[in-house]
This record gives sequence, structure tokens and C-alpha cells, in this order.
Amino acid sequence: MLKLHLADFSIEHFLQHYWQQKPVVIRQGFPHFSDLISPNELAGLACEAQVESRLVYRTDGHWQAELGPFESYERFGERDWSLIVQAVNHWSPAVATLVEPFSFLPKWRLDDVMISYATPGGGVGPHIDLYDVFICQGSGRRRWRVGAPGEHRQFAAHPALLHTDPFEAIIDVELEPGDILYIPPGFPHDGVTLEHSMSFSVGYRAKSACALFSGLADHLIDNELGSALICDPKRPVHHHQGRIDGSDLARIRAQLQGILDDTSLIADFAGSYFSKTKCNLDLQELEYPFSEAGLSDELEARSLIRTGGLRCFYVDETVGQGVCYIEGERFEFGAACRDAVLALCDNERLSHAMLKPWLQESAFVDALTRWTNGGYWYFED
Repeated sequence: MLKLHLADFSIEHFLQHYWQQKPVVIRQGFPHFSDLISPNELAGLACEAQVESRLVYRTDGHWQAELGPFESYERFGERDWSLIVQAVNHWSPAVATLVEPFSFLPKWRLDDVMISYATPGGGVGPHIDLYDVFICQGSGRRRWRVGAPGEHRQFAAHPALLHTDPFEAIIDVELEPGDILYIPPGFPHDGVTLEHSMSFSVGYRAKSACALFSGLADHLIDNELGSALICDPKRPVHHHQGRIDGSDLARIRAQLQGILDDTSLIADFAGSYFSKTKCNLDLQELEYPFSEAGLSDELEARSLIRTGGLRCFYVDETVGQGVCYIEGERFEFGAACRDAVLALCDNERLSHAMLKPWLQESAFVDALTRWTNGGYWYFED
């Protein structure tokens, strides 16, 4: 099992002084780290249509990018190109273990584990990200330059590549296997591979108010909520037809604020919204599904493992009713199953001992059986 090693400061110090504030190099954050997936296996994933991938390279000094799937890589030669594959934690159980050392951050902020394989001189160019990232160096070496945030001009070096102008580096470092570079949002950075190398990037992304309001609107529509109309009986005579006066504006704000003040509604929205994955999951439905009794028996012998990338959350407002949110869907099992929900959502691995107190709760066992038969959880080999 991977364990994060912080030689110079504690996790608490990192959160207080670096997280979303400034970049930092963590030397040997993963001592004796070796690639969690081989370059050939990564290239194989990028051949699959359901896996998001891209190739970035330069031709005669001009940046180029292509979206997968890819049939072969021979035409790119031995220099100046990178293969980037998104959400590899969804497809590789070994890569999924890279998320666990960062469990001091809430899973709802997790984006995915992106992996880059690059040849000497390869990179994606200087750019600015809108998410926090822990870049974990696997095999090979890569040089990283990181600049300070500011008014950096961004431009399209290619329709699929947003670059930024050259910047003065505040960090200029070579990463070796096991080293980690943390970069918050807004800091320009540029990585250039010095030799054939693999980089494993654990990304954490927040949502904008625009995205949240758009998601909330979809939630209201899908669940037929928020349909009450503005009500204004006994209003005074209106003398200016084109005017939205202060009183009317207050009514409009109150109607919108009433939605935001409904804590149960917002809890259900947040749980559903953040539990929905943005990329495909590697769901393997069972050819011979378990019965509820069969699942309980099997659980005595083997633990259940959550499939990579599956998002399972609970919210303080509703967990008392045994409510959890999985892959965008709300499930309610009753107050007696509150702690079962905690076990389900807080752990990647579920043992019989963890779940034993609730294996007689029919609704919970029925859901767990359906999830397992559908590939959301699977029994370890």
C-alpha cells in the first residue's frame, strides 16, 4: 500500500501553508516508487474508445494535438511527444491506490488520476490549470518550471492546447522517481521530459458558481422542484411599466434564496451532483449474479473492493436518515443504517466485519447486491 512520506512538514502544515496557496516540491514523497502501470499498458488503454486520451507533439516547431483512440504510435518517433490518458484510476486497480495517500482531502474534490508517458523533449507546453494537482514522478526524470500567479496572457497554440506566455520561474526542479510536485490553481507551469518517463497526476478540482447553479437548475428540473410562483397579493399601483423596483427585486431574490436556504434540497443536490463521475467507469456486470444470501456468504470469505473512480458520498444534513449518493443517485436506507452508509462511503474496501450489523437490513443488502452484480463493487481475488 502506498503511503505518503512528508520529511519536512506535516499534513496539517501542508494544508495550512501550501494547499491552494503556493507550490511545493516533496522529495521522495513516495520512497522507492515504481510505475503503477507500464507504458505499454497505458498505450493499450489509449486504444480504447471509452478512455479519454490525447497525444501532444511538435512538428517543425509547431504544437500539435490529437484525441484518441489511437491505433499505433510508430509515426511519432523517439522524441518530443507525450501521451496523456485521463481517469486511469477508473481502469487500473493499481493506479486507483494512488488516491488513498491523499485521503486527507475530501473525495468530492477529487477529479481523477491522469498519467502522462513522454519521450525526451516531450511535454504539453507552458500552461495554467484551474485545479490543484499532485504530480508524482514515476520512471525517468522530468524538469518542471513553475511561475507565480498573475496577469499571464493565454493563447491557443493549437485548437486543443491553451498555452501561456513565457514566465519567470519560482520553482525550477528535476523530479526523480518518487518525487512529488504540488501546484495550486493559477500557477503557470511547464514540464519537459529529460528521458522516457511516466508522470502520475492526482488532480483536485473545485466547481465555479456558474457550474453549481447550472447543476442546481438541472436538479430542480429533474426532480420537479422549485415550481412555486412569485406571489404578490395586495401590491400597490405600479406607475412605471418598464421598472423592476426594489420591492419586486426583493421578491425575486427571496424566491431564489428560498431554494438555497432549503438545506435538505441543497444536500440532495450536492450529494447527487458530486457523486456523478465525469468519465466512464470500468463496470463489469456479473454473468452469474449473486443472490442476497450468496453475497453475504461470499463476504465472509472475501472483501468487496470499490471499482476505481466510483464516487460515494453522504451529507451531514441527510445521513441521519441513512441517505447516501452513488453515481448521481440518491439512496435512503433509514436511520438504522446510518453507520452502514458511513462504512460504505468512507472505505475503499468492505469486509464482513464492517457490514455485519446491517446484513439483516433487507433494503441495504438488496442495494449492495445490485451494486455488486452491476460492477460497482467487486470481490478481491
